[in-house]
Amino acid sequence: MVPKRYRRSSPDYIPDHPLQSDLVTRLKKAAEARDKDTMMEILCTEVKHVDATIELSNDDWMKSPTAQLHPLVLVGLWSLEYKRELTNPLCISASHGHTACLRHLLFWRADPNAMPGGQSALHEACRGGHADCVELLLEHKANPNLLNDDGQAPLHLCTSQDSLGCARTLVTFGALVNQPSEETQESPLHIAAKHGLKEHVDLYLRNGATVDMKNSLEETPLGVACREAKEEAKQESFLRVCRLLIKYGAEVNSEDEEMKTPLHKACKNAHHSLVLLLLQSQADVSAVDYNGASPLSCVLQTAAFKKELRPHRTIQTLLNHGSPKIWPTAFVKVLKSCASVPEIIEILCNSYSHLPISEKWVEAIPEEDFQRYLPFYESLFHQMYTVRTLQHLCRCAIRRRLGRRCYCLIALLPMPESLQSYLLLEPEGVLL
Repeated sequence: MVPKRYRRSSPDYIPDHPLQSDLVTRLKKAAEARDKDTMMEILCTEVKHVDATIELSNDDWMKSPTAQLHPLVLVGLWSLEYKRELTNPLCISASHGHTACLRHLLFWRADPNAMPGGQSALHEACRGGHADCVELLLEHKANPNLLNDDGQAPLHLCTSQDSLGCARTLVTFGALVNQPSEETQESPLHIAAKHGLKEHVDLYLRNGATVDMKNSLEETPLGVACREAKEEAKQESFLRVCRLLIKYGAEVNSEDEEMKTPLHKACKNAHHSLVLLLLQSQADVSAVDYNGASPLSCVLQTAAFKKELRPHRTIQTLLNHGSPKIWPTAFVKVLKSCASVPEIIEILCNSYSHLPISEKWVEAIPEEDFQRYLPFYESLFHQMYTVRTLQHLCRCAIRRRLGRRCYCLIALLPMPESLQSYLLLEPEGVLL
């Protein structure tokens, strides 16, 4: 018998139901129309046998000598293998959530672990979030830890909120919560953290998942979650995930292969609430990555592209937790990259008792930004000819005394809230 993996990739292998056959044509038409009854009728009564191989697509350009090839193929940047999509009735039923059809095929002893196209029916059911199909397959001895051709187990394909029922059933039937994928070495916990799935994370942790397991990039699930917390609409879900991981003992100062900590990644995304959570969990505000970048630098590098996230709040929080300030001579670079976010410039300036402002600073600011925020920049360059106020100097002295405890101790001082905000570098729109 020819091995399965060879049969799938061999151009000489003829499926039971080829792409151009009448059955496949009608099956694809029914699938496009979402005609469940017709699909079930075809799969349950017309296929040659319950494990029949069905060809749904074929990009075999080698079959046509006159085919127009993409230029990248000719220079060897594309694979010279054709792509054929093979499947079987069980996989099709599982991917569409057709439980009745699935039950019929399994009754007639369809193989639940067959992978004609590199995926088993269990993989397909998990990808579609069909919990009933997952349970039915597992009851018929589907392997919950079977790896597909991409080296992923079914749990790795539970990537949406709708797949929570699938994940719960898999775990109940013995799915390994610490099983790594072959290529990226990601555990199911990494996958759940990557997609901001708090309930999945909770499920895996309660069933023994290793909270600080590392993937091929040396990232822990906490680091992955902080990296992926980019979109404003999803930041709350990632915050909940990170809070849960920390509750289970995640190392907040773990480093990936580039020596980036979760704080570096949260700062790059200007996720203020997540940054605050990490700092309150003893994240190292002074950590530097392989390129010598601090968390503060990570915010400054992306601030201009994330203005809607108010990145100055993250800068403010880092400084109030004792972040090292940038070198005064590097201020020109900050002006060039962050001139469109004057709140950042103000907060940084107010973290020094004095700054050597020069004419180069004026040249560094784009004219458009200078005119748009004219009152602030006029107040900034006015400092070239004056000294800072006594009030500002007192602020610097108090902050220097409190150090990295500014955030928690200033709130305890017996003074008006407005004065506390002043000490915590709350921007006012001008420099005094």
